Amino acid sequence: MKIFNLKFPSVARRRSFGFTLVELLVVIAIIGVLVGLLLPAVQAAREAARRMSCSNNLKQLGLAVHNYHSAYNQLPMHGGGTWADGAPIGSNRTNRMDLSIWVGLTPFFEQQAVWEQVVNPLANPGGTPNPYPAMGAETNNDDYGPWTIEMPTLRCPSDPGQGLPAFGRTNYAACVGDSSHYMDRGALGIDADVTLVLDTNLSPHAQQTRAACRGAFVSHQKTAFRDILDGLANTIIAGEIATDLGDRDIRTIPAINNDNGTEFVRDEPDLCIHEGLTDPARPQFWSAGSPPDLAPSDQGRGYRWASSSAVYGAFNTTLPPNRELCFGETADSHGLASASSRHQGGVHVLMGDGAVKFLTDSIEAGDVHHGNVWLSGVDESAPGSISPYGLWGALGTRASRETISAEL
Repeated sequence: MKIFNLKFPSVARRRSFGFTLVELLVVIAIIGVLVGLLLPAVQAAREAARRMSCSNNLKQLGLAVHNYHSAYNQLPMHGGGTWADGAPIGSNRTNRMDLSIWVGLTPFFEQQAVWEQVVNPLANPGGTPNPYPAMGAETNNDDYGPWTIEMPTLRCPSDPGQGLPAFGRTNYAACVGDSSHYMDRGALGIDADVTLVLDTNLSPHAQQTRAACRGAFVSHQKTAFRDILDGLANTIIAGEIATDLGDRDIRTIPAINNDNGTEFVRDEPDLCIHEGLTDPARPQFWSAGSPPDLAPSDQGRGYRWASSSAVYGAFNTTLPPNRELCFGETADSHGLASASSRHQGGVHVLMGDGAVKFLTDSIEAGDVHHGNVWLSGVDESAPGSISPYGLWGALGTRASRETISAEL
């Protein structure tokens, strides 16, 4: 019996365990597709976290408002501070009663150190008077340290705005109701130009204010929870505003000088759109031509946390959220100044009971062509009327007897 010894050729190849070029390209393509699918989800998760942080800031501020009210039996004054008849503008002998609600609330949201600087005379290295008066200098004075402080509680993480020409930015503002009329003047009728002079006859101003200023906060006037007859849970007291980035965004820099002797923005809230002041190719931005007249670059939305002026520290519930800023005169006068945010599709608002709600841009807002409610208004604009601006307007009024039948 023969045994055959079979031998395989020595040229037999070993098995390769590496990737071919084609296989490597396929794997890279798959990874690219997965990253493309996952990246929006990661970005959405980050925005959700920022949005939650923003909501928490408003909750902290709501708690501060309630603690303030418990201590003083009133809400912090919108447009409070000091006044000195005859003081020239720029003398810094007074802050012209221009302080926002956040100034008085500082010790109630962990900013006691800021409050201590404001409430006491602060050294003024090179100016007159020396030192600055208690309760601070004029809010446009960038040499007065407290006014330039940036406080995390007043900033929304989704808003990228930072640095000059702003002072200390704020993403939160007080709700002053559903009308632009007298939103800046209030019952004192303050309308300072060059020298501070208080009108000796306040009765006409008081009448105008009672008719038109229907929000939880009224300029230069004390208000309290007892004034909110519609119910704290049904009334907005504060909300978000997006700060200006210098890009002509209609939500963050106001078109000004739109009254021309008659209060057009009061009688036609949609005025700036009707006048074609926005860019046809980019309707979320003002046209680069003239008109519109825009506020100076240092007077953007939310640029001064300490100021109660309309562009910095107030909003009204006339136009829906994230609509244009359309002012009758200057940036610190009266106008249509809605809530706004960098979140997709809506804004956070703080209700009187401390709850924070996210309201969408599509909230029912009535007739945006309808004139505001004011002293000489007729029909649906007469004093005491329900808000012409639907659910959005109703949420901004404190005592107009509107009813809300659905959960926000």
